[in-house]
Amino acid sequence: MCSRENNAELQHASTDPALILELKTRRPPSLEGRAGCETWSVDFSPDGAWFAWSMGHGIVWVVAWPLDSEDSQDGETDRGDKSFSCGHPVWGLAFGPRPPKSAAASAGRAKTSSKWKNSLLLATGLENGVIKIWNVLTGEAVFDLHGHEGVVRDLVFPQNGTLTLISSSRDKTLRIWDLNQKGKKVQVLSGHKDWISCCSVSSDCSMIASVGRFDRMVCLWSLRSYIFIRNLTGGTHKTLYLLSSCDFSPDGALLATAAFSGSSWWIDLWDPYTAEKLATLVDYFEDYGQNQISSIQFSPNGLNLAIVTDDRPLRIWEAGKKGMVMQTKTDRDSNGLCCNYHPQGGVVATGTRDGHVRFWRVPRTVPSLCHLCRSILRHSVSTHQMEPLPLPKRILEYLTYRNIPDRLKTCCSSDEEDWQS
Repeated sequence: MCSRENNAELQHASTDPALILELKTRRPPSLEGRAGCETWSVDFSPDGAWFAWSMGHGIVWVVAWPLDSEDSQDGETDRGDKSFSCGHPVWGLAFGPRPPKSAAASAGRAKTSSKWKNSLLLATGLENGVIKIWNVLTGEAVFDLHGHEGVVRDLVFPQNGTLTLISSSRDKTLRIWDLNQKGKKVQVLSGHKDWISCCSVSSDCSMIASVGRFDRMVCLWSLRSYIFIRNLTGGTHKTLYLLSSCDFSPDGALLATAAFSGSSWWIDLWDPYTAEKLATLVDYFEDYGQNQISSIQFSPNGLNLAIVTDDRPLRIWEAGKKGMVMQTKTDRDSNGLCCNYHPQGGVVATGTRDGHVRFWRVPRTVPSLCHLCRSILRHSVSTHQMEPLPLPKRILEYLTYRNIPDRLKTCCSSDEEDWQS
């Protein structure tokens, strides 16, 4: 069902130097372009050794990364391609558990059941509201989670090594599942007035962010007490607009939200601790029609933000800067829906409406010492804790991201400004 095209063929078929390769789904011609074949979600495993995507028609394909690896066996581990038949269209998926960044977080986390201690799990959110849990290494379905009454749109494992799973759904709720208990212990978060498009968890696992597509709510929730914290307001640029995506920066000090209206899209950067909107990146598409922004994600080092829109398969923006670090060539037929960074950076995978996946080479930016110090500090110190410190104003502004210009505009979307390798 899946074909891998080699780099030479792909480069010959595409003039974009950033495209590494493309995975295309084999299906009968009668199904091409029809509803149900979309790749709504893609994900890399926490160690970067596996890649999964929803390839349409209820099928999830899992492959070893890198794709050109000649070894399909790694000791006792089967490294061959795996196909999971979910029975219903798959809208969200996530690998887990995700190990914590710091040793302190690892020491303080809840114990994982010995049964799943060395397992790699894949959670898949289905159109009928069911979440299926799979053991990636054995290819077996483990158990199902029931409770959602609408499409499960997004899934996230917190980065604390536990078997906690957060799901968001079109039934207007988020659910927090304990997979150690096979989902029998569930926390339900209610407050959205319509479909939830996306959810994200802060790196210290203290907050959940969720965005409502039609209710235009950006909600923050406590992952520790399971209560609503606040709705972020002040980011409205137009009366009628839709929210599509959100993501916390790796240090948890920034929350990016994406919205669009007609021919324009924008990204707001928020301080999740103070609810202050720090900056807005705005793009106006002047050619024709709607220009939807579908997905955003911070790079593993927190310097860049990957952006998927209707007019370009991928943009890479250094948060707070004017212009793009990289942007692919204009393509109104790119059909981009989602994106995901490889854990080590350098590669971004994007999924499309036709069930295909593209892998893009993106710049590897070496973080400055200042950025590294800020990231380490902000991972464990909130804005409220930072502000009373006796620091020079300029340093405090840098540490709290107040040095970002409050309004930015993207560079011209002309082919002359495309990134070149």
